[in-house]
Amino acid sequence: MTRILLQLEKATNGITFRQIAITMLFMKLVIITYFAYLLIGELYDGTLLFDSTFFIFMGVGFLAQVVDGALGMAYGVSCTTLLMNFGIPPALASASVHTSEIFTTGISGLSHIKFKNIDKGLFFKIVITGTLGAVLGAYLIAGYFDGNLIKPYISAYLILLGSYIIYKGFTNKVNTNNAVKGAPLLALFGGFLDTIGGGGWGPIVTSNLLSQGKDPREAIGTVNTAEFFITYFATAIFVFILGVKHWQIILGLIAGGALAAPFGAYLASKINKRALFFMVGVLIIITSGYSLYKTLE
Repeated sequence: MTRILLQLEKATNGITFRQIAITMLFMKLVIITYFAYLLIGELYDGTLLFDSTFFIFMGVGFLAQVVDGALGMAYGVSCTTLLMNFGIPPALASASVHTSEIFTTGISGLSHIKFKNIDKGLFFKIVITGTLGAVLGAYLIAGYFDGNLIKPYISAYLILLGSYIIYKGFTNKVNTNNAVKGAPLLALFGGFLDTIGGGGWGPIVTSNLLSQGKDPREAIGTVNTAEFFITYFATAIFVFILGVKHWQIILGLIAGGALAAPFGAYLASKINKRALFFMVGVLIIITSGYSLYKTLE
C-alpha cells in the first residue's frame, strides 16, 4: 500500500489546482447539458410543474450547504432524512440528493480551491478510492440492497466519533496537523456508506481526518472538493438504473445549495479551529442521534 501511495503521489505531483478546477468545470458542463436535455423533454410534455415544494427544498438546500461547506458534512444526511420523511424510498432519496450534490459540491469545491483550503496530496489519496466505494454503493442500493439495514450501526459509530472530536476540541492538541493514516481505505468505506445510507461521506471521512489531528480547514476543503467526483460518478449509476425523478426537489436543492456554497467555503476559511472541532462534533452527535432514534422507534 505504501508503494502504491508513493507512486500515486509521484504521478499527481505535477497536477495543479487550476487543472483540477478545469476538470471539474468540464464535468459539470457535461452533466448540465444532459440534464438540460431531460428538462426540455419534461417541459415539452408538460410534466414539470413548480409549487411550494420547490421553494421548501430551495431553503433546505441553502441551509444544508452552508453547514456542509463550513463544517465539511451534513448535506446528504440532513437532506436524505427529510426526503424519507416525505415518504420517498431510500434509493430514490439517495439518488435525488446525489444528483443535486453534483452542482453544490462542484461550486463548493471550486470555492475551497479559491480560498486555498485543500491539501493536494490528501485529495488524490481519497478521491479515487472514495469514487470506487460510492459507485459500488450506488449500484447495490439501486438494484439490490436496503440501506436502512446498516444505518443504526453507522449512527452509533458516528455518535462515539463525534464525542471524541469534541474531546479533542478541548485539549491542547487542536493545532497539530499529523500525517493522516489509512486515508484511501477510509475514503473507500466513506464513499460506500455515503451512497448506501444516503449520506455519510463528510461525517465519516472528515470526522476521521479531524480525529487524527488534520487541520480542520484543509480537512473540510479537501473532503468537500473530492466529494464532487464521488457524487458525480455515483449519480451516473443512479441515473442509469433509476432514471431522474422528483425534479422539483432536485432543482430546489440545487438552487439553494448553489447560492450557499461560496458562503460555506468562506466560513470554513475563517472560523477558529477549536470552534470547528466543537461544532463538527455536536453536529455529528445531533444528526446521528436523530437518525438512530428514527430507525429504532
